[in-house]
Amino acid sequence: YMAVTLSLKATAVAPGDVTTEELNAIADLADQYSFGEVRSTHKQNVVLAGVAGLVAGAMSMAAGEYVSVSAQADIERADLAREEYELAKYPEMELRELAEIYEGRGLDAQLARKVAIQLTEHDALGAHARDELGLSEIHSARPIQAAVSSGAAFSCGAALPLLAAFVTPLPWIMEVVVTVTVLALILTGGLSASAGGARKRRAALRVTTWGVMAMLLTALAGGLFGSFG
Repeated sequence: YMAVTLSLKATAVAPGDVTTEELNAIADLADQYSFGEVRSTHKQNVVLAGVAGLVAGAMSMAAGEYVSVSAQADIERADLAREEYELAKYPEMELRELAEIYEGRGLDAQLARKVAIQLTEHDALGAHARDELGLSEIHSARPIQAAVSSGAAFSCGAALPLLAAFVTPLPWIMEVVVTVTVLALILTGGLSASAGGARKRRAALRVTTWGVMAMLLTALAGGLFGSFG
């Protein structure tokens, strides 16, 4: 006896459900060569859905991040333009405003005004952007960088369960993918906490809890539409 894998889809044709003619051809082959026994697998559909989810998720994360950070960049530019206008029209008022900021941080009035004058002479807009608006070159909004980082992070996270689905036999796919995903969530939470100097256990628990909740809601949605179990 020999196990034979049949694929009736042409190379350039997208995968999907077989047609009636293809089912009849498979049945004829089974009758002729395998005593009427034939087994089917839907693993390619699982992997295809995983790849589609990875691409769609990465693109949506990147697009959402780009739109969000672009809006932030627009607000920053508008704030700087308004501040530049006020510096040109009301220089003394802006100087007092800057001095009051430094007084609020602990300097006496005389020293605060002196610092404000020196910073204004050096770079008035930069001083107000940094100390009044809280803007700086390091923390300025960068939409493209944010989009690429978000999409790449999503792709890396989604690649682990997708790889698990690809290498796992079909009967065990659900158990293996869920296990790998939970382990990846724990690892992600721990690594992020370690990089930021936070408590690893709390971060891992938070990331894992919300990740598992998202998986449960996704499974529930699939069950409501008859695509689960």
